[in-house]
Amino acid sequence: MKYIILLGDGMADEPIAELDGKTPLQTAKTPHMDRLAQRGIIGLVETVPREFHPGSDVANLSVFGYDPASCYTGRSPLEAASMGVELGPDDIAFRLNLVTLGLAGGDMYMQDFSAGHITTDEARELIECLQEELGGDEFQFYPGVSYRHLMVWRGGRDNFKTPPPHDLTGQSIQDHVLRSEEAMPLMQITNASQLLFRRHPVNLRRENEGKLAANSIWLWGQGRRPQMPTLQEKFNLSGAVISAVDLIKGIGIYAGLDIIDVPGATGYLDTNYLGKAEAALEALKTRDFVYLHVEAPDEAGHSGSLTDKIEAIERFDKDVVGTVMNGIDALGDYRVLLLPDHPTPVVKMTHTKDPVPFVLAGSGSEFTPKNPATEYSESAAQASGLVVDPGHRMMHILVNGQLP
Repeated sequence: MKYIILLGDGMADEPIAELDGKTPLQTAKTPHMDRLAQRGIIGLVETVPREFHPGSDVANLSVFGYDPASCYTGRSPLEAASMGVELGPDDIAFRLNLVTLGLAGGDMYMQDFSAGHITTDEARELIECLQEELGGDEFQFYPGVSYRHLMVWRGGRDNFKTPPPHDLTGQSIQDHVLRSEEAMPLMQITNASQLLFRRHPVNLRRENEGKLAANSIWLWGQGRRPQMPTLQEKFNLSGAVISAVDLIKGIGIYAGLDIIDVPGATGYLDTNYLGKAEAALEALKTRDFVYLHVEAPDEAGHSGSLTDKIEAIERFDKDVVGTVMNGIDALGDYRVLLLPDHPTPVVKMTHTKDPVPFVLAGSGSEFTPKNPATEYSESAAQASGLVVDPGHRMMHILVNGQLP
């Protein structure tokens, strides 16, 4: 038996007046996802436990089959694993965003959580500058992809909260600046980054080209190394992860899965959708399980771009879902789970905790619907009356072939 999860990050949404009360999923042309909904079981799944913030870290842990209440320590330790950064028991990993802060009426606000989607090469220069000027035995800075990077505080503290910068877009940051005595080293590093970046050649070039400057860092998602069993130990599965995002790769590493890097996989609208699908089919020839993750719908939601979100959903449907479903029959018996990790409504530009629509289908009869849906959408999933809660049970259902 082969198992595959097809995950469109942030794909779910809310009814939008501009779409006559429909969601992007209902508006986009998605014949392949609709066909899966017609032949499989559709419903809603609670991927984010009630006591957790609706982050991609918590939601994807649930989809992988892990109960966040028992293993979640923070987002950044997962990203650290993907980047090959070892954490000791007393080390704290932080997600480090390169951001653009703006000034209006004497108030500092989050102008752009991605510094204008700064390129990876430009970002590397800035992170290397931080390491050279501020790095040492206590703090280390590691370059990642585009605006997403890592800082490790050796022997540090993590008993404070810092919101994700994408939750603050267009908002004042004054109430979210760390001011406690314990967090003072982080505030000092943030202030130092602003001074270093002000006249950095990367930002001078970007400003001359009419682009946003990366004029600050934003530290968040901190945590210690988690303790997690592998999927081999939990489900007796070998497998692989295909994603452009360090967070998802990091979960995969802790889950004991192989990481498959696909050329041209960017995490944005221009990602290599087709290449990911083809890599998934190839991986399933020698493995039991593949987790195929596409970030593009989530990025569009955070940017508030309805056009981009619909395009990302349509590309996911055509190049990922269509390609996988057209080729998977040749691999023998299979089961497929289609879903987002959480909603990222374009109007709100951030994640919400609403349950997300899923479809379970396969080559056998275990997921044959009694009342087939006509489409894959939030409303069709809600109309089914089926809700899987807690969300980490979904992986058990996929592997065992039995609904609760």
